[in-house]
Amino acid sequence: MTRQELIGLIRERRSFLCVGLDTDPAKMPEHLRNEKDSVFHFNRAIIDATIDHCVAYKPNLAFYEAQGIEGLRQLKMTMDYLHSLGKPAFTIADAKRGDIGNTSQQYAKAFLDPKGDFNFDAITIAPYMGSDSVQPFTVYEGKWVILLALTSNKGAFDFQLTTDANGTPLYQRVLETSKQWGTEENMMYVVGATKAEMLTDVRHTVPGSFLLVPGVGAQGGSLEEVCRYGLTKDCGLIVNSSRGIIFASHGTDFAERAGEEARKLQQQMAAVL
Repeated sequence: MTRQELIGLIRERRSFLCVGLDTDPAKMPEHLRNEKDSVFHFNRAIIDATIDHCVAYKPNLAFYEAQGIEGLRQLKMTMDYLHSLGKPAFTIADAKRGDIGNTSQQYAKAFLDPKGDFNFDAITIAPYMGSDSVQPFTVYEGKWVILLALTSNKGAFDFQLTTDANGTPLYQRVLETSKQWGTEENMMYVVGATKAEMLTDVRHTVPGSFLLVPGVGAQGGSLEEVCRYGLTKDCGLIVNSSRGIIFASHGTDFAERAGEEARKLQQQMAAVL
């Protein structure tokens, strides 16, 4: 999905919501747990209930890899289902990869190759091994790198906010340096919603780039604050909610409740847009 296609989808659905498919079998409704391909059936129901209210889906790879071959098979089933729908959606592999060049080439092939099993539109990347660990992900046309810049977890303070002799935080060095590796057409950044007040500084460095913003909902981030500091003329935001949507209910009405929570966020986003 190109930048213009993504902007067009945001305008069409009046939403910049991403639904995180962090599908933990232990948290799924009990009536699904013993069903064959239960993760896929859960994901499919969530997708059907939310597709009109969001523009993106973000499976967190850890929840699938932890289940071994079966988990990856059901991830492929989920991606095949998304690709089969008549309604487009931007798909993000929340994989946080990043390694030496030849290894990154294989990660890129695994998740981004249009001929591969998954064919995601984007992948999250840890940038701290530098340019040669990131650039292999930029070679696929219409695909996106999403670099971790300023995350929403408590441990973000351990490294990302440490400063150099000039007082520049490490996350700002990541933003500035990475602009040489990609463009606004193929590179986004992760900035946590719980760091919303710092979006002003982020926008000073990457004024037009799209930002993937996790942390709204269960983690306590404010959509209003994120939009106040991070919105651009092209929207420039993809705001993720995972647990607050997919686990809104643990009963047989889980999909209906997920759709309701997604719709609430979409209505807020429509008002902002």
